[in-house]
Amino acid sequence: MSEHIFEMEQDHGTLGKVEIAPEVIEVIAGIAASEVEGIAQMRGNFAAGVVERFGKKNHGKGVKVDLRDDGVAIDIYCLVQFGASIPNVAKKVQENVRQALFNMTGLETSEINVHIVGIQFETAKQEQEVEQG
Repeated sequence: MSEHIFEMEQDHGTLGKVEIAPEVIEVIAGIAASEVEGIAQMRGNFAAGVVERFGKKNHGKGVKVDLRDDGVAIDIYCLVQFGASIPNVAKKVQENVRQALFNMTGLETSEINVHIVGIQFETAKQEQEVEQG
């Protein structure tokens, strides 16, 4: 676990405090981003790819969380499906991630940066259709 933990302010008396690890924010943002139509996949590093090959799904893949004084900044790295409108998909990712984080944690984000690192072509599916046809 990371040393940096976000503490939420609570007005519920003396029940205690709620701490949210950045890894939790990464998972929420990753799932919310991958649900957007037009996103082919999230981009992770080499280690995340190796872990996924062994069957463990990494939902925080392609998400970087930075806890700042002015709020939470999120960077999302993803591939877009060929033919999708990149500005529309990026805007939907920002909206979906912002809403999911607010609904689940009550956190407001200072910024959500979407980095399109590639385009996913449907070549494998098209090749199968040509072979069958």
